[in-house]
Amino acid sequence: MTDQPTLTDGVVTLRPFRDDDVAAAVAGHDDVIAHWFGWPVDGVTPERMRAAIADWRASYGDDHSQVAFAIEVDGHVAGSVDVRRREPGVGELSWALYRGERGRGVATRAVRILIDYALSETGQGGLGYSRVEAKVEPGNEASLRVATRAGLRREGVRRIEPGTGDRPETTSYVVLARLVSDPPITEPEGFRALLNSFLPRKRAISQLLVRDREGRVLICNLTYKRDWDLPGGVVEVGESPRLAAMREVSEELGLDLEADRLLLTDWLPPWSGWDDAVCLVFDGGVHEAAIADRVRMQAREIRSVEFAAVDQIRERCADFTARRIDSALANLATGGGPAYVESGRRT
Repeated sequence: MTDQPTLTDGVVTLRPFRDDDVAAAVAGHDDVIAHWFGWPVDGVTPERMRAAIADWRASYGDDHSQVAFAIEVDGHVAGSVDVRRREPGVGELSWALYRGERGRGVATRAVRILIDYALSETGQGGLGYSRVEAKVEPGNEASLRVATRAGLRREGVRRIEPGTGDRPETTSYVVLARLVSDPPITEPEGFRALLNSFLPRKRAISQLLVRDREGRVLICNLTYKRDWDLPGGVVEVGESPRLAAMREVSEELGLDLEADRLLLTDWLPPWSGWDDAVCLVFDGGVHEAAIADRVRMQAREIRSVEFAAVDQIRERCADFTARRIDSALANLATGGGPAYVESGRRT
């Protein structure tokens, strides 16, 4: 059996824990660590720390099922970092910095060193994992920053039943991971992919403002909500919002209508279980009222369709939808450029 290695980037060193690290480790544990790991504040004692070090040594010897390192900076122990095998080829990362050691980039360096070691081939002195991952509670912003800066891509949120996580109140974890095949974050492609994994993404909705020759607006009675709305739908990933409006109208109403100029951008705040979104309203043109008779409704989403006057729109649509239609009609009447509103209201 080979000895557990010592790893360094020239600033931070990862080395096996020693018996003389016990006092520093116990002193360094505080309420921050206790909170996120679900431990009692006084749960780390010299006896438990010595037992943990013995377990880590045994785990390394047991086919490297868990490899734990002391994080050393400027000759003293600043925290710990480890990777444990969750399934063949997959390791789960964990880290903690002791009291007074946070906010200097130490954790990021330590996790980055451990990722490189875990993903390196065994013949090159690594663990030979194909994937390493971390699960971080959404409220643990410091650890989320460490994970992303260390090169872990955000993959999504895993919900869990309350009481089954590290803490009784935990209801979800953000899952972040890196694959051995991912481009290094030092390369433009790898860095862009990393940013793309965690930068905010807003849902986009595209709709058509379709009118008849009397100035009435085509609205739809939807199956999944009680009020009426403009025809359209959610923009798919990588899809043009303009083409999305045309596609949705074709799929749901069986009408091939052209989306002309953009009339309105409406920001929709979070509502009734939905995250916030941006709604883009395009000019669908003026048509004979008889096109409503040609509609072939997608029964799964549309109950009925008809042209409605402004007073009918205000009766049938949610207030924010009615405001959006009012704003789009007003902008259409003035012939101005695309307007911007929030929940239908001009800012």
